[in-house]
Amino acid sequence: MRQFLTRTMLAFGLVCLAAPSFAATQYPLTINNCGREVTFNKAPARIASIGQGMTEILFSLGLADRIAGTAVWVGPVLPQYAQVNSRIKRLADNDPSFESVVGQEPDLVAAEFEWHVGPQGSVGTREQFSELGINTYIAPADCVAKINADGGDGVRKELFTMSLIYQEIAELAEIFDIRDRGDALIAELKNREAQAVASITAASAKDLPIVFWFSSKEVSGDAFIAGKNSAPAYILKTLGARNVVTTEEEWPLVGWETIAEANPAIIVIATMDRRRYAADDPAVKVDFLEKDPVTSELDAVKGKHFVMMDAQAMNPTIRTIDGIEILAKGIKSFDLAQ
Repeated sequence: MRQFLTRTMLAFGLVCLAAPSFAATQYPLTINNCGREVTFNKAPARIASIGQGMTEILFSLGLADRIAGTAVWVGPVLPQYAQVNSRIKRLADNDPSFESVVGQEPDLVAAEFEWHVGPQGSVGTREQFSELGINTYIAPADCVAKINADGGDGVRKELFTMSLIYQEIAELAEIFDIRDRGDALIAELKNREAQAVASITAASAKDLPIVFWFSSKEVSGDAFIAGKNSAPAYILKTLGARNVVTTEEEWPLVGWETIAEANPAIIVIATMDRRRYAADDPAVKVDFLEKDPVTSELDAVKGKHFVMMDAQAMNPTIRTIDGIEILAKGIKSFDLAQ
């Protein structure tokens, strides 16, 4: 009997040693978020989530039951969250009103982009929410080494990397006292990223000129093209390809004559359900490219080297890894890898 107890206690000890130890969040918790100190006296109970990327991270952390309302959607939710998403109130497909957000009685407003909740927030400023006792959190990817002004997409001074998404996950996990979930999600995403990089080792896209087209206000007008430090730029660097745009603006408006000079080998086209701008529809994009006298002469158009990519993979989100996988498959299918 004594031997049995000894073996049992030893086994239990080994299990304890093998299992990770997650320290509970100590409240009040103060974090520095996008230049502002935010203090949480307890884990938030009701969240207003502004931005599809933010909402999908909250879903991935198992926090759907705390989301009181969402807004700013460009496409379908990740398939695995379709059921839980259908039960959550949609405040607006685009920018919600300040009143509609406050009406959900949240104790946290979590935003993907500073232009929604920031100094000139289209939804509201952080001060407006703070005056009502509502905390705010903005995704680090939209403020670290990035300047947001005049309600535009902003200027990114350094190349975006997935480390900013991992920071966001870790901070949210600490705020909600679920560090085990946060660490598990980060580990999963890092593993997927490593596998995505490994999958294209034999399909190097060295210096292959590629352009990412998100949308255009007018179909034949200047296009919103991914800047040199954007999430798509991170995808291109990972694959060894070259961005045809060299500006630090996140999504600069670029004329097709300028793009034609670079003559991209591939055009990555954003797909989305949103129909805010004339060129949101990917079919409209392709029709323009094939019929316009300038764009129809591009190598990418002549060869029909179009890669369809969910718009969310072009934003700094957990889907950026999907973007690496999708573009790698496209490069392989066009037999353009060197």
